[in-house]
Amino acid sequence: MPDQTRRVAIITGAGRGIGQAIALKMAEQGRRLVVIDLEHPTKTASLLGGEALALTADISTDNAWQYIAECVDTKFGRADIVVNNAGIYPNATIDTLDYELWRRTLAVNLDAHFFSAKHFVPLMRRNHWGRFVNISSNSIGVSAIGVSHYMASKMGVIGFVRGLANDVAADGITVNAVLPALTNTPGTSAMPEERKSFLWHLQAIKRFAEPDDIAGPVAFLASDDAAFITGQALVVDGGMYKIS
Repeated sequence: MPDQTRRVAIITGAGRGIGQAIALKMAEQGRRLVVIDLEHPTKTASLLGGEALALTADISTDNAWQYIAECVDTKFGRADIVVNNAGIYPNATIDTLDYELWRRTLAVNLDAHFFSAKHFVPLMRRNHWGRFVNISSNSIGVSAIGVSHYMASKMGVIGFVRGLANDVAADGITVNAVLPALTNTPGTSAMPEERKSFLWHLQAIKRFAEPDDIAGPVAFLASDDAAFITGQALVVDGGMYKIS
């Protein structure tokens, strides 16, 4: 029988890239994993082994989060860590950006974080311990064209993190954001190499970010070692975004 005291981590967008790297890092630390993606995260689940719960869900809807919470509670009877990693970043300037794309971007990148809290804070309260790690983006501090909707959603993540952290601190729950650089994932594979090189030359660390570079800080914020850190936005971008 599995050890029922082992913490359970729920990770969205876990089918590949950063989400998959976070899931593997959490597994190394002994977490039991729930991996979620819009398409079934078969590869990630196979890498994690039989104990992992793999779900297909559109995390932009409340119904999906109700389903996720019910599945987690039924299988594990607890929930300890939620990593809101799933996101979309369609490029559109204000001339081409329409309301449908605006709403879809905010639904995936921001609404999902709200839904996750509504459904998982009650489960975390059972054990007076919990961690939310929500993925924002360093794009909010750099110059980029065609991402006003994306920046709005990712800045919103930081505001939500800071507010929610106050609401749940007395319950032993922390809430933080990680702001990654553009990372070497399947989602960025089509980007021209010269564009990638231009971006990482703006960093202090002169290389493209890898998924494991993001997974480590996320795992730290989800650990006991980060018990006194909440409401924070941790920039993980090799020194591109200079905070003053």
